[in-house]
Amino acid sequence: MTIDAHQHFWFYDPERDTWITDEMQRIRRDFLPADLEPVLNANGIDGCVAVQADQSEAETVFLLQLAEAYEFIKGVVGWVDLRSEKLYDRLEYFSQYEELKGFRHVVQAEPEDFMMQPEFIRGVRQLAAFDFTYDLLIYPNQLKAALHLVRTVPEVSFIIDHIAKPYIKDQKITTWSNYMTEIAKQPNVYCKVSGMVTEADWQRWKPDDFRPYLDVVFEHFGPDRLVFGSDWPVCLVAAEYEAMKSIVEEYVKPWGDAAWAKFFGENAVRFYNL
Repeated sequence: MTIDAHQHFWFYDPERDTWITDEMQRIRRDFLPADLEPVLNANGIDGCVAVQADQSEAETVFLLQLAEAYEFIKGVVGWVDLRSEKLYDRLEYFSQYEELKGFRHVVQAEPEDFMMQPEFIRGVRQLAAFDFTYDLLIYPNQLKAALHLVRTVPEVSFIIDHIAKPYIKDQKITTWSNYMTEIAKQPNVYCKVSGMVTEADWQRWKPDDFRPYLDVVFEHFGPDRLVFGSDWPVCLVAAEYEAMKSIVEEYVKPWGDAAWAKFFGENAVRFYNL
């Protein structure tokens, strides 16, 4: 089964979705399963994982409703207040939904030390009791805190979204590479090869721009802990789905059929228990 392990759905709301800037005009509209399904079919993808874009439990419920209605949505990464004193009760409630696989917080919008805060660490630790995963949405300057988190909570399975958004446009790699090398040593951490085109020059990127970054994650995470994700529809500001997917297809091809099958499906099935 081939899986796109990272995409989003929304009814566009200009007051809520302020992160969609003027430069991202193309995605200032609704994006729903009926829009994605033909794209997945055209690209040989059997299913996907829908990931939260809004920080509300209503978002989690919205995605779960879509997953119930569309068979190709194999899993949901939702949102819950991980710092709430009532977190355990909320996790217990959400555990009834088979499609709900884990949670995410938009940490990239938080201070650098956010993941070191005791109440946040306490909340993430509680995910283990329900076998929920945690998606790390971060920038490179937050990798130090992420490393602290994954070391402190080894009982939770983590996955780094968008290879931690390295500064591809500026060709900066050293600090990001050093931290990614360290974080990859933690066996409870996977990495999504997703979202890279949006960190490059949207109009002038070339496939070779991504190779140094792909070299790092493939060397250190290896073929067993990397998964493919499109970040559709956000990727559309910089590339069509096919173009974005072709970047990683060309890179993975020399690794052989077994690595290809793991990267484009088996690893995501295992990580998210799809």
